[in-house]
Amino acid sequence: MPFGLVGASATCCRLMRKLLKGLSNVDSFVDDIFVFTNTWSEHMSILEELFDRLCRANLTVRPSKCSIGYTDLDCLGHRVSGMGQLKPHPRQIDAIRDAPKPSNKTQVRSFLGLVGFYRKFIPNFAAIASPLSDLTKKGQPNKVGWGPAQNKAFCTLKEKLVRAPILTLPDVNRPFILRTDASETGLGAVLLQEQDGSKLPVAYSSRKLLPRERNYSVIEKECLAVVWGIGKYHAYLFGRDFVLETDHQPLLYLNKAKVANARLMRWALLLQPYRFRVEAIRGVENIGADYLSRA
Repeated sequence: MPFGLVGASATCCRLMRKLLKGLSNVDSFVDDIFVFTNTWSEHMSILEELFDRLCRANLTVRPSKCSIGYTDLDCLGHRVSGMGQLKPHPRQIDAIRDAPKPSNKTQVRSFLGLVGFYRKFIPNFAAIASPLSDLTKKGQPNKVGWGPAQNKAFCTLKEKLVRAPILTLPDVNRPFILRTDASETGLGAVLLQEQDGSKLPVAYSSRKLLPRERNYSVIEKECLAVVWGIGKYHAYLFGRDFVLETDHQPLLYLNKAKVANARLMRWALLLQPYRFRVEAIRGVENIGADYLSRA
């Protein structure tokens, strides 16, 4: 199949799904195949079966592009470790660190797109990037006005990525914990999983409140943070039991009490398909989500 055809990627993905069907501990993305096992003997056994299937399908692999027996894997701009940890790829971080200061809106959008790909590693991303994202708004001149606020945001984003926290890979066999919080200017959410008695971060998210949302009452902002956070991590939470942790006491009765506020009632209906238990935590324990919301 020649490269460049509109349906080339979809056709390749369909072929890989058919080829790898029933083969455990193997996954693929377009034409990349990943094998992950706990033991070397199991690894070799699966590789043997994989190569046999490729041979029978008249497909070939180039040895120079194969990496076999590694404890770390570079995949889609990330480095995945055998210990279940995820971090940005060093080569991409070098590119971000060496990125020149943007001088027009196109270059600002390009930089924000690059660092935004790793926003799950950056707590409070929305607040930090705000001076830069404001430069791309409609009506702003193409030649950006670069001041101390923009320079601070530019340098902080670089620094945050160079020192990005290591995230844990999600384990669908373990329950998830979602922490949310709202401030006067933004929303924050942290997805966690408990491993060996510690709650480890899976991903961070944050966004600024829209002008109309800043007029909401406190409970409406807190409920909006819950709705937004659950929607953000829908793929992880839908169809599973999970715990929602909040430092806003009235939300303990979110899925139990009769709601008179029309906006809260509408959001409560949106949350009905999800199975979760609300638990209260002290504000000092909700540092992650609280910090993320301070946009």
